[in-house]
Amino acid sequence: MSCDREKGDLTWSTPTSQTIAVTEPTVQPVIAEPAIEKNLAKPAAPSTKQLRFMAYNVKNWLTTNRYVHGKNLKGAPKPEDEKAAVIALIARHSPDIVGLCEIGEASDLAEIQERLKAAGLHLPHLHYTGGSDAVRRLGLLSRYPITSTAKPAVVDYTLEGKTYAINRGILDATVTARGKSYRFLGVHLKSKRETEVGDQAAMRLNEARLLRRHVDSIFATNADARLIVYGDFNDTRPTPAIRAITGKYNAPTYLTAIPAKDSAKTSWTHHWALHDLYSRIDFVMVSRALKSEVDFPAAKIIDDVEWNTASDHRAILAIFR
Repeated sequence: MSCDREKGDLTWSTPTSQTIAVTEPTVQPVIAEPAIEKNLAKPAAPSTKQLRFMAYNVKNWLTTNRYVHGKNLKGAPKPEDEKAAVIALIARHSPDIVGLCEIGEASDLAEIQERLKAAGLHLPHLHYTGGSDAVRRLGLLSRYPITSTAKPAVVDYTLEGKTYAINRGILDATVTARGKSYRFLGVHLKSKRETEVGDQAAMRLNEARLLRRHVDSIFATNADARLIVYGDFNDTRPTPAIRAITGKYNAPTYLTAIPAKDSAKTSWTHHWALHDLYSRIDFVMVSRALKSEVDFPAAKIIDDVEWNTASDHRAILAIFR
């Protein structure tokens, strides 16, 4: 969830890709050599029998003003203990592909990539994009090649006579793995925090409709598109925003949300500490063409001991046969 546009002392750079040409101009970031994370279980070797995908809001892996250990800090990066917890959690579950929310600059995504490599999880391919928000963006890391990327044709909407652009954008990247194609659509919709510029629920619903419009445009070209729609939707089922995204139940273009649970059989993914509120606002959804390949019993919400240090969200792991 997090807040929208925290005022940080940011110098925003252009996006980057180490393996593909992304939709924005590319740069080669300068990255400090990361320290190897401690107490990491060795990631499992990649399997040719399954594809492991993790969706994860890593909570402000960026430079901003923040409150850390009782102190207000200006222009501070994500604290090192939080970073280490994120890396340990991801590496332990050895995903082949990771879809990330709340990434700052391109160098922040590259830092995660390098830290994971140092921890034994090599995801050499990446894609990075965003919307009108100059603070928080979206990233994808993959063990397998990213063969194409795309942008939605429409990225803005009108609300009460004003025009708004989708805040964090829509990440659209196709990965080819095990002789199959998987098209990933990542989002981070408007938060539930109130804003002076417009009604937060109405803004989120309009962003959801933009996502669905992009989904429908893909289906119009390929009725059997193998879509994985994931991210922080900042809304629960069956709210109008989520219903707008999934579409009409049992329709050929319906998106099925994978019903993952944690080790205690609960399904919340986010803790809003200010209100002490636990809710399921993160999802991994699949198109009809992929539904038969989902290992539904193996899907999980990751509740490893360091989850709360790493982020206010819990990651979702989905496995495809």
